[in-house]
Amino acid sequence: MRGHKPGADAVWGPGSISTKWELGEAAPASAYSSPARSLGDTGITPLSPSHIVNDADPNVSEQQTFLVVVAVDFGTTSSGYAYSFTKEPECIHVMRRWEGGDPGVSNQKTPTTILLTPERKFHSFGYAARDFYHDLDPNEAKQWLYLEKFKMKLHITGDLTMDTDLTAANGKKVKALEIFAYALQYFKEQALKELSDQAGSEFENSDVRWVITVPAIWKQPAKQFMRQAAYQAGLASPENAEQLIIALEPEAASIYCRKLRLHQMIELSKAAVNGYSSSDTVGAGFAQAKEHIRRNRQSRTFLVENVIGEIWSELEEGDKYVVVDSGGGTVDLTVHQIRLPEGHLKELYKATGGPYGSLGVDYEFEKLLCKIFGEDFIEQFKIKRPAAWVDLMIAFESRKRAAAPDRTNPLNITLPFSFIDYYKKFRGHSVEHALRKSNVDFVKWSSQGMLRMSPDAMNALFKPTIDSIIEHLRDLFQKPEVATVKFLFLVGGFAEAPLLQQAVQAAFGDQCRIIIPQDVGLTILKGAVLFGLDPAVIKVRRSPLTYGVGVLNRYVEGKHPPEKLLVKDGTRWCTDVFDKFISADQSVALGELVKRSYTPAKPSQLVIVINIYSSELDDVSFITDPGVKKCGTLRLDLTGTSSAAVPARREIQTLMQFGDTEIKATAVDIATSKSVKVGIDFLNY
Repeated sequence: MRGHKPGADAVWGPGSISTKWELGEAAPASAYSSPARSLGDTGITPLSPSHIVNDADPNVSEQQTFLVVVAVDFGTTSSGYAYSFTKEPECIHVMRRWEGGDPGVSNQKTPTTILLTPERKFHSFGYAARDFYHDLDPNEAKQWLYLEKFKMKLHITGDLTMDTDLTAANGKKVKALEIFAYALQYFKEQALKELSDQAGSEFENSDVRWVITVPAIWKQPAKQFMRQAAYQAGLASPENAEQLIIALEPEAASIYCRKLRLHQMIELSKAAVNGYSSSDTVGAGFAQAKEHIRRNRQSRTFLVENVIGEIWSELEEGDKYVVVDSGGGTVDLTVHQIRLPEGHLKELYKATGGPYGSLGVDYEFEKLLCKIFGEDFIEQFKIKRPAAWVDLMIAFESRKRAAAPDRTNPLNITLPFSFIDYYKKFRGHSVEHALRKSNVDFVKWSSQGMLRMSPDAMNALFKPTIDSIIEHLRDLFQKPEVATVKFLFLVGGFAEAPLLQQAVQAAFGDQCRIIIPQDVGLTILKGAVLFGLDPAVIKVRRSPLTYGVGVLNRYVEGKHPPEKLLVKDGTRWCTDVFDKFISADQSVALGELVKRSYTPAKPSQLVIVINIYSSELDDVSFITDPGVKKCGTLRLDLTGTSSAAVPARREIQTLMQFGDTEIKATAVDIATSKSVKVGIDFLNY
């Protein structure tokens, strides 16, 4: 067997368990081009695929100690941070009150808005950015770069790279990575300043373990992008990667929900039992909750009792629950199961969801404005009067929060003066005339210069988004793994919307108990802090995709298609075989590793680059199958590992870990037992 030297540009598959393959000169050019060869995959995988489970991650042996965990909830519409000292993990401190703030929107978080000067330098974030931008002279405002709700770009960009652009309100383009790094740097400075003030001495970044939350439905590139931005912002560094943990938003919410006491939540179905209509009680419940939070706001410290909450004590081994995290941009659904006695969590079904956040309601409002005033006008108005457009959306936001299922009186939205003025210049007639002429029944003009919307009109704006959420949940409830769910926790900023609460209750109230934590907008933030204090709390996750590499295997007549045949030195090989690391929706334990060995083609070779492929399907045979995409690279850097006596055959053993929130890889040179630098890259490949 050793004599054969098949093509150097392929990864060699586990054709035979015991054989080790050697690689020599390049493969002959074949009549067709095989991706595995043409993409320059090198090395071999002689070992049969193996899973090894080990509880301790080999990298974390020299466990770092951090004084404090700071979690940043970087949301689509609003963001914030919270922290806890590792010495007193039961106290979670939510960040200082932000300057600014909106009428009708009581929020511990700040809007995810950022302002850059005309020279593209960071100027301000949050309310400060918005207020400053708003106060600029309209002509001057056109030079400044104002960005909001930009996180969605990472979700919707199929080919995300380090060079992906964002568009500011004035139409100018900026690098997304820079904007995310500026935002994270802002949070870093705010948090360190607050910690230093509390401690009475300078707080070092090295004392902090950072946690950043992302939607569970994000793909690997978006998670890696967030990590890159955090490195650029100085939260952590590639050399000290463990200082930063990426947490999945619904998982964080799930961890916090386990700790809930009865007085910290509202159960929707109980509300109707007491002879009130459910929306009354929910309304009253929230009013009480808000009052409770307002009173506690001065302290901003939440005690998470180190006990299992009452709701949890009703759960038995194996009970299942769904967390519906509905935020500004996305809705994320996760299904967890309890494992007693420690109450560890196991993910039962891969995270699902989609872009059904409260932004959808804003988008419907924009469509309504286009219908009344014309799309051409709205587009022009956004470009020519960007600050006034922001004002209009702020006015809408506060009315949006007043929408409720049983509301009877109309909702008034103030139109900025420059809207009314610019419309007259643009069209030559008044806003009032446009409203009369448009066939939109539910929206009238009030003499105080407001759009008057009937409750039905407002509810209609919510409908498409809420319908998508309910439909998605219905699909999820059809899955056998999800059949016997006991609780549904509704969390995230959009969960405050009574219309969404009512729709979820009406659709699923007879199947499970529906529960909303009181400070629902801060649930993820607090859960992320708890996750940072104990990242091992989620023991089993599900892989959202099938991952693997392209390899060569022995050609088997009748099994392999003839066009995949490659003959080399008399041996027949099948090219492009998909060597599967892990299947979509397969459960993976924390710390579970997939092991493969690769050998450099030439002894002098210093870098091996192996392409990683992914598919949403489980059943994949070849990397050329429909739906299989190249999604990243695994790069083994052998510089510095060679010693004087390099054996003729080197075997690099690679371990990949899929059970964490991010995919990680480590590698070892078997001959020298030295660790090999390995990079797994989903952004630049």
